[in-house]
Formats: sequence, C-alpha cells, structure tokens
Amino acid sequence: MKAVFHGTILAESDNTIQLEGNTYFPSGSLNKEYIENSETKTTCPHKWVASYYNIHVQGKTHTDTGRYYSDPKTWYEHIAGHVAFYPVVSVEE
Repeated sequence: MKAVFHGTILAESDNTIQLEGNTYFPSGSLNKEYIENSETKTTCPHKWVASYYNIHVQGKTHTDTGRYYSDPKTWYEHIAGHVAFYPVVSVEE
C-alpha cells in the first residue's frame, strides 16, 4: 500500500493495518522528507490521545494530516507505531 499526496509517496508498506475505514502505515515506512511533527493533540474516547503530522509537498502544506496514537488503549494497541492519513492523501495498492 502507498500513501500518496500530489503525486509524492509519503509512506509505502506491505504491513499496513486496516481499521475503521483507515489504513495505518508503520511509522518506519514514512518518507520523513515530507513529514513533520505537529503540536496538535486530540483525545479520542476509544483510542486515547492522538498526535499529528503536517505534510509538505511541492509547496503545498496540509496541517494535521497524519495521525497516530503513541499509547492507545488496550484494545487498540496494535495501531501503536502506525500512522493514518486524512482523505487528502490517497491510499493506493
């Protein structure tokens, strides 16, 4: 699977996790050249505290476009260390 934004691959992996309509990419598969940490944090009552990434590609920036849970609740432990993107990023096979 690939996460693609404006023709640029942000992440690529054969070990993604499908959950609730989202594709979670292992953090090691991210192309860090285009991704930076965001200061934003939110709380999901099911998964717990979400952190975010901003993406920068070809002069275009989208804030808080990738989200991850460093320490999710027990029943979501399997997505720790994985990143899902909002729909502005295409997920392709």
